[in-house]
Amino acid sequence: MIPSSLQRQIRLKALPPLSLYVHIPWCVRKCPYCDFNSHELRESLPEQAYVAALVADLEMALPQIWGRSVYTVFFGGGTPSVFSPDAIGMIIDAVRARLRLVPDAEITLEANPGTVDAERFAGFRAAGINRLSLGVQSFDAANLRALGRIHDDRLARDAVEAARRSFDNINIDLMYALPQQSVSGALADVETAIAFSPTHISAYHLTLEPNTLFHRSPPPLPDDDTCAQMQEEIEARLGAAGFENYETSAFALSGRRCAHNLNYWRFGDYLGIGAGAHSKLSFPDRVRREMRSKHPKQYLAKAGDPEGLQEAHDVALADLPFEFMMNALRLTQGFPLAMFEERTGLSVSAILKPLDAAERDGLIERDHVQVRPTLRGRRFLNELLQRFLPEPDQASTRR
Repeated sequence: MIPSSLQRQIRLKALPPLSLYVHIPWCVRKCPYCDFNSHELRESLPEQAYVAALVADLEMALPQIWGRSVYTVFFGGGTPSVFSPDAIGMIIDAVRARLRLVPDAEITLEANPGTVDAERFAGFRAAGINRLSLGVQSFDAANLRALGRIHDDRLARDAVEAARRSFDNINIDLMYALPQQSVSGALADVETAIAFSPTHISAYHLTLEPNTLFHRSPPPLPDDDTCAQMQEEIEARLGAAGFENYETSAFALSGRRCAHNLNYWRFGDYLGIGAGAHSKLSFPDRVRREMRSKHPKQYLAKAGDPEGLQEAHDVALADLPFEFMMNALRLTQGFPLAMFEERTGLSVSAILKPLDAAERDGLIERDHVQVRPTLRGRRFLNELLQRFLPEPDQASTRR
């Protein structure tokens, strides 16, 4: 636990890098495992109205980030690829007109097979997208049916092939520990993904999240030992293929890590616009979190109005160590101790006690420069993170 003797005011010497997240909340069909802020498209897509709302939202936020450079942009959802390339291009143009977007900014779009084709991919590339993240999840027809996906195995393969004709920086999202999946079945998906020569592969363990259909009616899942074996063999196979496991679920070829997600994990700043989008913004004396209205209709009605913020608060000082660690300890190489001070404004002394305990228990290794989770720490990440929670008497009072 973090002691109650934290200093009462932080002082950041410099602000961290800034990213922009754009949330597109609609999808063709809600997946039974999904707990994201996504909404099944039951009416016509209000594309132009939503673009206008995003621009109004961005303009409202400008005073908080004025003069700062933006290094990455990420279109997430939902299914952003339900929007037309023209609409995505309009959003990117609006961002460039209002923010200092660096010339080599990474601009990622999430896309799902079944909502895209070669022409649409080419349109997204022309609009300014330079990194594509494909939500394949599996190349097995039975697995895709069990997950409630709108695409089948043929569409999954066709989508990756079509994407490769327009993009040279592609992530393939996979899931494992799927209903009735075997270790060999999980590895077969990985082998298929590797054969397409992506630059990045994300391999997520299926979890039963609250407020999902799978949580209410759990499917037959592999046991814990089988899931652990899947994880170990997936990591080994991707490592043998030249992919670095740089974060819990992320694997990249050399030089192709996801810069946007790295900024999250290093406790960088991000402005989130769109329905339900989250922001984390630093100021010299505080760290602020915000969330937009979650429902698309409410967001459209209030975009650009401060009342459209469903939640806004300054992070309590006692919560900063946990919030930093919750991100940084997902990284295989951990973090430099100096980064903790740079990004939280707190002294390293605030975390020495839990670091000592975690090291004694074999959850981390460290020297005077770097803190890294051990393999045990990565496997039992929640146990490791609990050590950085504030003491019970430190209620998370919002400043």
